[in-house]
Amino acid sequence: MAPKFWKESDSTGIVSRPVHRGEGNIDMRGFFDSMSNLPVKFQVWELAPGVSEGAHTHEGANSLEELYYFLEGRGEMWFGEETLEVQAGEAVLVPENVDHGMRNPSDKPLRLIIVWGKPDRRAADMLSRGRGRD
Repeated sequence: MAPKFWKESDSTGIVSRPVHRGEGNIDMRGFFDSMSNLPVKFQVWELAPGVSEGAHTHEGANSLEELYYFLEGRGEMWFGEETLEVQAGEAVLVPENVDHGMRNPSDKPLRLIIVWGKPDRRAADMLSRGRGRD
């Protein structure tokens, strides 16, 4: 019989490393990587003060969309030359082919959920034609 559910904790399985040549190590905890059939990855990240995710772009064969949801703290994201302040309770969607990164300029940890996956071309086409909107 197949399991009815899986449960994981964000206090175990933490990997700490630089991301996209950013400053310092980001503490990352992935969830259900080998169990889920969803076409996305789901992680909780924590950036200590002064830590950053380096600027990067997901394009071509590595094309991805990323959704950042901020749980605790304050930070900055950048998109090319534009800087955006972010804080707990806010979400940012980064489409494919957009140069972006983030950092924690504060004196407290920045904690967030990040979800990413390959864009669904059919959904994007429908939205561009005005379908799929409420």
